[in-house]
Amino acid sequence: MNTATELNHDHRSSDEYNEKHSAKSVVVVGEGQTEGLAKVEAVQRVWGPKSRIAFWVGIALISYVYSLDGETTYTYQTYATSSFNQHSLLGAIATAQAIILACMKPVAAKIADTFGRAEAFTFLVFFYCLGYILLASCTDINTYAAGGIIYYVGYSCLEILIQIIIGDVTNLRWRSLLSSLYSLPFLVNWAVASNISADVLAQSGWRWGYGMFAIIVPAAVAPITITLYWAQHRAKKLGVVATNINDATGEVDAPRIVSNQPFLLKFWNFLIDMDALGLLIFAAGWACLLVPLTLVNGAYTTWNSPSIIAMLVCGGVILIGFVPYEAYVAKIPVFPLAFFKNPTILFPAFIGFFDFVSFYLQYTYQYSFIFVTRDWSTVDQNYFAYTQTLALTVFGILTGFVQAYTRRTKWLLTLGLCIRLLGVGLMIKSRGAHGSTGFLVICQVLQGLGGGIAACSSQLLAQGSVRHQDLGTATAFVLLWAAIGNAVGSALAAAIWRDYMPKQLSQNLNGLLNSTEIDTIYSSIVTAVTYRSDEAVYNGIITSYDYTMKILLIVATVVAVIPVGLSLFVKDMYLSDKHNDVEDVDANGGPADVEKASS
Repeated sequence: MNTATELNHDHRSSDEYNEKHSAKSVVVVGEGQTEGLAKVEAVQRVWGPKSRIAFWVGIALISYVYSLDGETTYTYQTYATSSFNQHSLLGAIATAQAIILACMKPVAAKIADTFGRAEAFTFLVFFYCLGYILLASCTDINTYAAGGIIYYVGYSCLEILIQIIIGDVTNLRWRSLLSSLYSLPFLVNWAVASNISADVLAQSGWRWGYGMFAIIVPAAVAPITITLYWAQHRAKKLGVVATNINDATGEVDAPRIVSNQPFLLKFWNFLIDMDALGLLIFAAGWACLLVPLTLVNGAYTTWNSPSIIAMLVCGGVILIGFVPYEAYVAKIPVFPLAFFKNPTILFPAFIGFFDFVSFYLQYTYQYSFIFVTRDWSTVDQNYFAYTQTLALTVFGILTGFVQAYTRRTKWLLTLGLCIRLLGVGLMIKSRGAHGSTGFLVICQVLQGLGGGIAACSSQLLAQGSVRHQDLGTATAFVLLWAAIGNAVGSALAAAIWRDYMPKQLSQNLNGLLNSTEIDTIYSSIVTAVTYRSDEAVYNGIITSYDYTMKILLIVATVVAVIPVGLSLFVKDMYLSDKHNDVEDVDANGGPADVEKASS
């Protein structure tokens, strides 16, 4: 009978447990190991086949809802901002959300490591629901923006927690494949979501499109959360997790699953471990630096405005000050110094940063561009919007199989980034209201192909370069820089859009419409498409959109060259059956067969 089976049927006291099992069978919260990590390792030792099935069913359910959320709510934001006549602020909102998306990554990882994976899921559900309630009930653009930011707290936590928890239970060889399978529902929702969002917009409106997820998300997260709480309780009852092993006897004096520290002291230690002040400085610096880029429009707010100059200067000073703070003041820095000394962690993070800058330069206003320049139905617009996501999913899964077979991934990383660069560059030619739809779709597929390969490879390399106890931090490090790339890309896109689009509309519609009508077209894509019957005006609108999008694509292509060069400097890691490339342990935290792992 294996250990898991023994523990599942052992209902004896902790004394009897100690007598039967040595201290080696007990997961100890020792030096360098957090209680959250101890919990997850204990969970894997007490659950049986049914618990594992419940766990993976929970993962599948969350993945479906996460996919449905991402593929429907993206559509609603264009209509929501246009309903308040503030479509141009889409980039500013996206930038603020991206900063939250980035800075919540370390917070979520630290919550999971300090309190436990189940507790972290509970945390994210609260913010997920609160954000969507605000989005559904908002009456102005300010409330909409606040709801979107709060929602992104939960969204960011969910995104990284799934990656962490899959990393907990998998080895290097199969981790990318299982992580990619998490995106499998995109294959279904690619078709289903388009019809759902179209029906919601036609019958209920964008508010219900947001509001229904305040009900769906808690129901979807409940199975895995309950499973993890149950397993943690089981481990506590059996004394598998302990914080007070007797050094003299090696026995568990009083088995418990949490420390006996007062809550306030534990919370204070949590803030120190998380480097809350460092995260606040980091977020404030990027906010001051990026948000002004989204507000300058060349008319009412200019680059020489005192408020814009003040924010840009403050942002630069804060980010410069962040470096010595992390180096000399922070007890536990947001970015461990060791990560910057390890190219196989550092370069995947920077690859994600520049790749996301390039992606969001073109993606932020892509739906708006298609909406105005292509006379497609809502369903067809959504099909196109998610073509790249579909390709990312398919080729990400195929990459997982190739990695498992070849046990190498560096060459895949470089190949994927080259293909992605090709896709971005070709989009410069494909853009235009009268261009080939097929060519435009092919460019999206190429980007998805390259992005799927690169995403699987870069995160795996970073996770494989650290011990299990640093898995969450390393994952947060990589995803944080990708999210900052999201923020930078969105901010640059908004800056270019707000600078070029008003000028282009004024130039191409001069003599056809007055300034008030031109401003209305700039503020709302819904208004812009009402001029389709007026050929002269509509052609002027299309010309303005074409020119502005071409500028965005040229910048995106230049930025996409950088990740290709960085990929050449990562380690060509062997994907063994070990949990990582630095410890001789398996996915359960136990000793690995080193000879077998390296064969």
